[in-house]
Amino acid sequence: RMPDSVPAADRRQRASAAFSLSFLSLAFSITAFSSSYWCEGTRKVAKPFCTGQSKGDHCIRFNSPDANNSNAVQYIWETGDDKFVDQKFHAGIWYSCEEIINEEGEKCRSFISLTPAADRGVLWLSIVAELLYIILVLTGAILMSVEMCYYSSVIDGLKINAFSAVVTVLAGLLGMVAHMMYTTVFQMTVNLGPEDWRPHTWDYGWSYCLAWASFACCMAAAVTTINKYTKTILEFKHKRKMLERSLKIKYKFPDH
Repeated sequence: RMPDSVPAADRRQRASAAFSLSFLSLAFSITAFSSSYWCEGTRKVAKPFCTGQSKGDHCIRFNSPDANNSNAVQYIWETGDDKFVDQKFHAGIWYSCEEIINEEGEKCRSFISLTPAADRGVLWLSIVAELLYIILVLTGAILMSVEMCYYSSVIDGLKINAFSAVVTVLAGLLGMVAHMMYTTVFQMTVNLGPEDWRPHTWDYGWSYCLAWASFACCMAAAVTTINKYTKTILEFKHKRKMLERSLKIKYKFPDH
């Protein structure tokens, strides 16, 4: 019976690896879905006039009362980029936030309201696909945990294993489609969105990277689960052949 303990330990190890990857995928996807750092960048906005105690390069000082007569008008018609300041922003699936020039904090608005009307349907499809992705990854993780802790026989474990593999593969495909749809919608919003939002420069943020890391973990969990299922089936076939051979030798069954 000793040789059987090694495959059993190997199966437990693979099940544990698949569950860990699935759990990581779930944590990454929920974090990315709820954050607003899928894309980050800057907008060029005209400098406001300085008010009160405002100082620095982010505002224009005009007719300052404490200036000498010779410099009564400190604001001269500036040219080029001197009239503008870079305003940082970050956007996610749900909302987009911009820093407030010369003040603390940010102002946020719904990203759905910024999206061109023609692309809102695609954005909603992306949101629905992301939610289904999270639900399927959670279902796969639950099935893997049940397989590790509860099944009474190897056959029951194989059934759960097969179902969790199918669910996890479907989750990965949905996640990939959802991320790609959001990428398309964001690029369309950059080109056709409101004038007071369009970024001057932008790049993908940490949430976007986390979303694709979640997809990678999900597919790795699916591959590990399928590999475990295939290896268990092959072990069964091998054991059955060995059993049939031993029975033939023992009882001297003729070959038909």
